[in-house]
Amino acid sequence: MEVKDLIEKQARIILDFFRDKGELFDQAVDAICARLKEGRKILVFGNGGSAAQAQHFASELVNKFMKSRRALAALSLAADSSSLTSIANDSSFEYVFSRQVEALGKKEDVALALTTSGDSSNILRAVQTAREKGLLTVGLTGMGGGRVGPLCDILLDIPSRETPRVQEAHLFLLHLLSQMIEERVD
Repeated sequence: MEVKDLIEKQARIILDFFRDKGELFDQAVDAICARLKEGRKILVFGNGGSAAQAQHFASELVNKFMKSRRALAALSLAADSSSLTSIANDSSFEYVFSRQVEALGKKEDVALALTTSGDSSNILRAVQTAREKGLLTVGLTGMGGGRVGPLCDILLDIPSRETPRVQEAHLFLLHLLSQMIEERVD
């Protein structure tokens, strides 16, 4: 496939997402902004490339995206290597995020799960724990949301099953979300 074709394909994926899920994205922005204004925090997590995006998004909120402003409470659960490795070693990799949600999540916080497949057991368990604790659960997934989808209060599933295309769309949404949060929460 030529570069131009890939660019057009990605543009179609993002446009299709906003045609079908634009209102849902706006609902996610509104809900997350409301919680941040109330002093709540965002716990964001994912595996592999999604872990990197989770760290990137959390840093955009804690530091800044486009303008100087007060720091916002966001934490990537993929960033604490001591917790990740001790939980994986002492229990199971399946619990690396759910134990952190259990320890750090409070009612009305936001759990933002990034997963291209929606089927990773550690993501699934973390979203279940977040629901049990009364957190708002938001999923950024690939098409259909996998097993995580039905557990999300707000599911933002990208209309693709190709991991690179889904991750590219996730990054676009995370940047857009960062910008919208920065404009509304200060």
